[in-house]
Amino acid sequence: MTEKTIEIIEEEIIEEFSLFDSWDDKYEYIIDLGKKLPVLPSVHKIDENRVRGCQSTVWLVAERRGDRVYYQADSDSVIVKGLISMLIRVLSGQRADDIIEAKLGFIQAIGMTTHLAQTRSNGLVAMVKQMKSYAMAFKLMDKSSG
Repeated sequence: MTEKTIEIIEEEIIEEFSLFDSWDDKYEYIIDLGKKLPVLPSVHKIDENRVRGCQSTVWLVAERRGDRVYYQADSDSVIVKGLISMLIRVLSGQRADDIIEAKLGFIQAIGMTTHLAQTRSNGLVAMVKQMKSYAMAFKLMDKSSG
């Protein structure tokens, strides 16, 4: 089975969102996505795993398996949990370089940049930044050990 690229997953999300007519329906869908997010073990819900810049509390952890980066996250906000679940769907299991280079155009394509409150938008940017930081850290570890 071939791994899906970031772009293919983004296209799938854009397609899923195009099925909804109203923003109420889109928000419901985002909340549903958040409910499906696997539970983050409480051992990871510590201050050093918190995403800075989010109004809500968001915990994000990353691990590397082989040449791929995998994320787990949780939030105390149902909307934010849905947003992070989409980011995980797009970025988790990808190579560090691909994560760092990802444009994540789906965020704008599904209307997130215009429909989120400014504080949520800032939080979304902070989550993306943190995910890319983890990928960069793994990449730098490779360089220093290689």
